[in-house]
Amino acid sequence: MDQRMSVVTLGVDDLDRARTFYERGLGWRRGNVEDEVAFYQLPGFVVALWSRDEQAADAGLPVRPRDEVGTSCGGITLAQNQPDPATVDAVVAEVVAAGGRVTRAAAPTSWGGYSAYVSDPDGHVWEIAFNPAWHVDSDGGTSLGS
Repeated sequence: MDQRMSVVTLGVDDLDRARTFYERGLGWRRGNVEDEVAFYQLPGFVVALWSRDEQAADAGLPVRPRDEVGTSCGGITLAQNQPDPATVDAVVAEVVAAGGRVTRAAAPTSWGGYSAYVSDPDGHVWEIAFNPAWHVDSDGGTSLGS
């Protein structure tokens, strides 16, 4: 089996609010938009925004209670690597201006990098990081260090 991931789908409560957050806060450009789903092409894979209720029904699972969303770690952290600490700070400021919330302020890390944690309006947790051992290309693609 090939080692790959094609699509990450984030369940959201308000698609318009989520689109605004990702487009203004992280600078994403919509690739394909349907009435119920927004798709964003990232380097090597696609991110989709879709109704949390529809996503749960499609997967045959119950929806996590709303009061638990965004108040604790749900076991998944998304990450966006940046080329330097100053860019981490700039992205965090843009995320907050677009409706995101800082869950841990930017600071040096134990592994020699610099990162912050933020959550989007639906409670999805993102690490915005600089890792000096990894390469970030001009398209945002990230490569593990050698």
